[in-house]
Amino acid sequence: MHDWLNQMGGAEKVLLELAAMYPEAPLHTSIFAPQLVDPGFGQLDVRTNFMQRLPGVIARHRWYLPVYPLAFGATSLDGYDVVISNASAFCKSVRTPARTLHVCYCLTPTRFVWSPAGYLAREDVGPALRAGMRPLLALLRWWDRRSARRVDRFVAISNAVADRIRDYYGRESAVIYPPVATGVFTLVAEPEDYFLVVSRLAPYKRIDLAVRACSELGLRLKVIGSGRDRAALERLAGPTVEFLGRQDDESVRRHFAHCRAFIFPGEEDFGITPVEAQAAGRPVVAFAAGGALDTVLPGETGEFFHEPTVDSLAWVLRSFDETRYSADRMVANAKRFDEAVFVREMKSFVAGAWGAHTAGRRADGR
Repeated sequence: MHDWLNQMGGAEKVLLELAAMYPEAPLHTSIFAPQLVDPGFGQLDVRTNFMQRLPGVIARHRWYLPVYPLAFGATSLDGYDVVISNASAFCKSVRTPARTLHVCYCLTPTRFVWSPAGYLAREDVGPALRAGMRPLLALLRWWDRRSARRVDRFVAISNAVADRIRDYYGRESAVIYPPVATGVFTLVAEPEDYFLVVSRLAPYKRIDLAVRACSELGLRLKVIGSGRDRAALERLAGPTVEFLGRQDDESVRRHFAHCRAFIFPGEEDFGITPVEAQAAGRPVVAFAAGGALDTVLPGETGEFFHEPTVDSLAWVLRSFDETRYSADRMVANAKRFDEAVFVREMKSFVAGAWGAHTAGRRADGR
């Protein structure tokens, strides 16, 4: 199960790995736009629900937030032994028979439901609309907490997400980090003189902090990625900031290898790109929150800034010395998150959970 397939990001990379682990399993989702995601999805058995036929849903899927609970709640998955929901929103609410094990690989409890202030930061949402959203968000929180009971076992992608699952759903979870292709990167002897951001350009990613800090300090910054926040970011940028748009994988890897350091300015649930930077032997400057607390070792593989402000980031960048960090140490740290580790741990977890689930059913006489 997956919430929607109309964009490519870390969640979709996890989904491809899960599909490779269980190649005979179909993929259920709400909407599917093959032209907007990795070509690998075109080789899968992707099944959508009625939302695929709603007008404008591919480009404006957020407009239909109240519809997702109905769409996934009405999805019945009879006949399966195991259902794995790769969920950041609503797909974990599917109904399964008692004999079926439902494992939720939780990317995060629904961000715009539980943390609307952070999610809506820098979004073009006026005070009246924000006020009007409060009753809907309260209803969605109630529904989200209630639908989480349909999950048999939770797996969190980071310790920060495990804490949220405990706080919002009252459930415990195992932590299995998302897969990162650490072996595809090469190291270079001498970096070039630029910092790097690789991200979807969405307001909540806080790329504006990196753009403004580097502009004020006169530091070169290259920004790879596309998204609805690009025009606003370009207006903030000084002459040392360069927007490269979307790049192919080879170009992204090359930029990782040659940058002074990778800047990760937002709070993410995990964050694959800081691990990719370390796999390329480059240090990371990250906001001290979310998944970065699991992936970046301050003083060894990068540094943290502790307030989501331009001044806090600029303070770190002003004195940053990339020569202090060992490429071998950064690569070794990245390997903790390799794809092979994810496959081994996830398969072991699912097999163990299935064994316990079937034993429990036998004990109950089901």
